[in-house]
Amino acid sequence: MNDLDKLRSALREEPDQPFAAPDLGRIITEGRRIRRRRRIATGAGAAAAVAAVVGIVFGAVALRTPAEPTQVPVAAPPAPATSGPVASDGALPTTSPPPTSAIHQVPNSATQPYGDVIHTGIKTAAGGELVFYATKIDDNAALPDVHFGIMAAVQTKTGYLSLYASNEIRGADRSFGFHATAGGMAASGTWVPVYGYFSGPAVKIVSTVHGKPVVAQTAAWSVDPRVVVFWFDQREVPDPAVLTPLVAYGKDGTRLTK
Repeated sequence: MNDLDKLRSALREEPDQPFAAPDLGRIITEGRRIRRRRRIATGAGAAAAVAAVVGIVFGAVALRTPAEPTQVPVAAPPAPATSGPVASDGALPTTSPPPTSAIHQVPNSATQPYGDVIHTGIKTAAGGELVFYATKIDDNAALPDVHFGIMAAVQTKTGYLSLYASNEIRGADRSFGFHATAGGMAASGTWVPVYGYFSGPAVKIVSTVHGKPVVAQTAAWSVDPRVVVFWFDQREVPDPAVLTPLVAYGKDGTRLTK
């Protein structure tokens, strides 16, 4: 007998312990138990996944760094002003605040124009005009050599809405050079451009932003024409931090130096 015949003979033999008939009731019961365990496991897995997602969401909120606080505008002057914030007619990009060394919040009693109001021609969506004007400062204890600052405001038909005030806080307010550069921010819903003043006979003020020269708008102060207020176009200078050294030129086109 060869190997193939031996295999065929072994296949024909009856098993020593015949298989019993299947217990259908037990099979159904076990199947139910298995399905129940699967449902429990699936539910627990889904709950764990939901918990993980919730943890991620709350973690993202908890780890989010707080937004940089906005500059606090000075209070409105006693003169009547528009009700509610004045909207800007342009986008209000988020920028870094101006250097704190150039900021000094003046009291309400000092927000009235000191000299002529400087008109910029920049209109707001509410119909007012962005203007600058000097305000008196009387604080001999803290600022003995500073007697004025420059206010950015909105002029309406009924008065002025103060937006932001800036002045020198180190040394004298009329010492030769640039002073109180600030702005580049939104205040009361209106964009305040980068501005400041130069003490000296300047007729042109220039800076550079990302390698491109930019020229500021200028206007002499009526009380002292040697003080020249300047401001930049928002599109060219959105933030004082982007300016490279400011340069002032006199009538003959030469750079003014001390």
